[in-house]
Amino acid sequence: MTRKGAARVADATFGDGRLKMARAYLKAARSEVLLADPGDIANPAMSQIINAAIAFTDALTAVYAGRVNQQDHAAALRTLRDPLGNRLTTAQETNLRRILAEKDEVQYGMRPRSKADAEALLTRLEEFASWAEVEMIRPK
Repeated sequence: MTRKGAARVADATFGDGRLKMARAYLKAARSEVLLADPGDIANPAMSQIINAAIAFTDALTAVYAGRVNQQDHAAALRTLRDPLGNRLTTAQETNLRRILAEKDEVQYGMRPRSKADAEALLTRLEEFASWAEVEMIRPK
């Protein structure tokens, strides 16, 4: 696979692999949020949510655009919008944007996040994941 800027070439096989990873991250996120106590730091659960959203996005862009973003997760929206056009609804674009906006603070910052924060982000992920699953089986 060759690189083109912050993206690299990917095929449907890569997309299928990332879809499996996305499902695994989603399952881990659900478990972590469910098992968290109200006073727990929820950054690890939120990291799973963010990783799931990135993996779902990679799966979609691999299948529909033949490439995936690397490092520049903000560009993932553009990479997703290009091949999907209006099939990327405003609601799902907002869900993905809000999830990705948490990445730096949640994974590299020092501010502890609450279980309520994780539950809210998980709701966004659940909506995005449901939409992504439908898109993955849609004829190209």
